[in-house]
Amino acid sequence: MNPEQSEQPEPPEAEGEERAEAEAEAKGKPIGRRVLLGTLGLGALGVVTAPTLQRGLESFLASASDKDPTGLTDLLPNGGGFRYYSVTSSVPRKDTTTYRLTVDGLVDRPRTYTLADLRALPQTRMVRDVQCVTGWRVPHTPFEGVRLSRLLDAAGVREGAGAVRFTCFDGAYSESLTLDQARRADVLVALRMQDKDLGHAHGGPVRLYVAPMYFYKSAKWLSGITVTKDVKPGYWEERGYDVDAWVGRSNGRDDEPTT
Repeated sequence: MNPEQSEQPEPPEAEGEERAEAEAEAKGKPIGRRVLLGTLGLGALGVVTAPTLQRGLESFLASASDKDPTGLTDLLPNGGGFRYYSVTSSVPRKDTTTYRLTVDGLVDRPRTYTLADLRALPQTRMVRDVQCVTGWRVPHTPFEGVRLSRLLDAAGVREGAGAVRFTCFDGAYSESLTLDQARRADVLVALRMQDKDLGHAHGGPVRLYVAPMYFYKSAKWLSGITVTKDVKPGYWEERGYDVDAWVGRSNGRDDEPTT
């Protein structure tokens, strides 16, 4: 019993319950409304501002990483869970008027594609987990683009070819796949990621996407596809990384190796 009521006659049980409920309602309603409205207001503000804040963070990190020779900004994740990596101090920007992708080497029909050319080809969309060899992971990430096998078929790969080498317009990065790996249905010349056009910081306007391998195989800022006889180790393979980078039992993952 409330000590403040101890000297008053005890009301009947039903009347006491009604009085207690009325008192609680009278005391609790104003606070409840304020808390509820405040919570809803903050929630609505978060819904409205979160995309803007995320885009702002991504834009800031992209700009900062372009001008950061120390590489420290590469350690920061953006709002989508990715980290920015570049092996050069700056990367030129390409757009619909300046971007070109060359397919050459051991092919019968070398060709240079514009961004419009690539967009006009049939597009494939897939949703996979992105796994970096350093340990971070972004699950269920949509990518869209042209299957690499389509570009290879259009070029007419010559007999004796066994690999594909990729070069990038940062002027430094490179990667390679065997021809069989390059022809997999889950290897794309990607134009979109997370349901929007690839931004510069994510390797846009065009990057390689090798879904079953660690993300360093998915070369950003793709500018050249050259069919070769043998695999030539890429930028990170020359520094000790695996040439065959299937996502498997490492970095906290328990996947069976992808073949």
